[in-house]
Parts: sequence; structure tokens; C-alpha cells
Amino acid sequence: MDLDHLREILDLVAEADVSEVEIEEEDLRVVIRKHAPVAAMPPQVTYTTAPTVAAAPGAPAAAEPATPAAASAPTGTEVHAPIVGTYYAASSPDSDPFIKVGDRVSTGDVLCIIEAMKLMNEIESEVSGTVVQILVENGTPVEFDQPLFIIDPS
Repeated sequence: MDLDHLREILDLVAEADVSEVEIEEEDLRVVIRKHAPVAAMPPQVTYTTAPTVAAAPGAPAAAEPATPAAASAPTGTEVHAPIVGTYYAASSPDSDPFIKVGDRVSTGDVLCIIEAMKLMNEIESEVSGTVVQILVENGTPVEFDQPLFIIDPS
């Protein structure tokens, strides 16, 4: 198989609605897999408190930077994506989401669906508690082990 022939195949796969192509010719085997584009993760913001520095005598006092209170950072157990796929908050576009912030969930409750290779996988809670934060938007791609939710077990 020459390079031009391989480029033609790659172009056809890119244009076609297929996710995988396998070609065997004599002693050469080529497998081409096409994956859905992955959305960039939003930047993570971390808050820290600045150390207090005493001003020299006679020098004007510097204003201290404002930092959010430590209590404002969500605490709890992170629920991670067990597979790569597309996150869905509800079973269908016209249905209510499985959970909302403030909802109480129990172990085994369905939190969301992750679609992977045309299969809808229900993601169940492994902890009981209150949903503190939903970290993913409906219809967005998720990576394996990406945090999806924060659940406060108290």
C-alpha cells in the first residue's frame, strides 16, 4: 500500500460516518479509528490566602487581597466518569435531569447517562448524600476519571 492510497483512505474515513475501518492487504493490516473531538476543560481556579506582611513603621499599609472564605469551596466526595463518552443529565432531551444541586441521593441512584459507542450507560451513585456541585454541562464529552459531581456524604 503506497502513501497516496493511505491518504485517500484517511480522507474517506474522515468524511464518512464510521468510527473504525480495518484493511488487510497481503502481509499489511491497517486499522483506522476515529474518535469524537474532546472539549477543552475549563481552567481550574484555586483560592489561597495570602500571607500577612507587616508594613515597616511609617510606611503606608498595603491592602490585603480579598479571598473567598474557605467554607465557599465545595467539599465532599467526587464522583468520576467510569468511561469515556458524552454526558447526559437526563434520559431524553424533554425529561427532567436525574439530579439537581441540593438533591439528596442514595447509593445506587442514577446520577446521569454517559453515551459510549451508541450505548447509554447509567451512572449510579456509589455514596449517599447531598449533591453539592455538578461539574459537567449536558451534552459535553467526558474523559475517563473526569470529576462529574461532588456529593456531601453528611
